[in-house]
Amino acid sequence: MDVNQIEELQRMVDESRRIVFFGGAGVSTESGIPDFRSVDGLYHQHYKYPPETILSHSFYMAHTDEFYKFYRAKMLCLDAEPNAAHKKLAELEAAGKLTAIVTQNIDGLHQKAGSQAVYELHGSVHRNYCQRCRKAYDAAYILHSTGIPVCDCGGTIKPDVVLYEESLDQRTLTGALTAIENADMLIIGGTSLAVYPASGLVHYYNGDRLVLINKSATPMDGSADLCIQGSIGAVLGQIKVG
Repeated sequence: MDVNQIEELQRMVDESRRIVFFGGAGVSTESGIPDFRSVDGLYHQHYKYPPETILSHSFYMAHTDEFYKFYRAKMLCLDAEPNAAHKKLAELEAAGKLTAIVTQNIDGLHQKAGSQAVYELHGSVHRNYCQRCRKAYDAAYILHSTGIPVCDCGGTIKPDVVLYEESLDQRTLTGALTAIENADMLIIGGTSLAVYPASGLVHYYNGDRLVLINKSATPMDGSADLCIQGSIGAVLGQIKVG
C-alpha cells in the first residue's frame, strides 16, 4: 500500500454515508485467531480427519465427541481481543457512516469492539443451544465442559455455527443482502472470496466505491475501484473518522 491509496480510501470514506464492510478470516488473524486457507492455516495442519470433514454436519452427527475435541481446541479463542480493524469499523458505525458489517467470522470480535449492526453469516461460537429444549448456553460453558456438552434436560448442546452441508440462516442472509444493495460504499477485507454462498453476496453491490483490502489477490481485484494489498488493521487504522 502507498500514501496515495490511503488518501483515496479516506476520500471515499469521507464522501460516503452508507458504508458496508464485508469481512473474512483475515480480519481476525490479526487478533491471533487462526484462519483456514493460509499456508499455516487449519487446512494445512494434520489431524485425524481433515478440518473440513470435522466441521461438517454429517461428521457432527456421527462423531459428536470427536467434533467437540477439535472445536474446543481450535475454534474457541475466547481470550482474543479486537484489533485496529474491528475498532475502526465500530468507530465508523458510531459516527453514523457505516450501516452494517457482514462477516464470515464466528468469533464475535466485532461486537466486542462495540459494533451493533453485525450480520454473522456463519453464526457465532457465543451462541449455543440445546437441540431438545432450545435452552441457550454461552461459549465458556462449552469450553469448560468435557466430552459432548449436555443440557440440564439431557439434550445435546450444539453451537450456533453454520457447518458444512448446512444452510445459511435466511433472516441473516436477507439482512446482509439488503445492506449491501443499499450501500454507497462496500469495503471487502480479509477474505479470499473463496467461500460460497457467502462470497456471492458482494455481487449485489452496484455502487462505484468498491474497495478490496487483502494481503493476497482475490477474484474480484479487477472489478474494484480501489484495491489495496496489505494488513486490514494497518490500512483501516489510518482512516480518520469525523
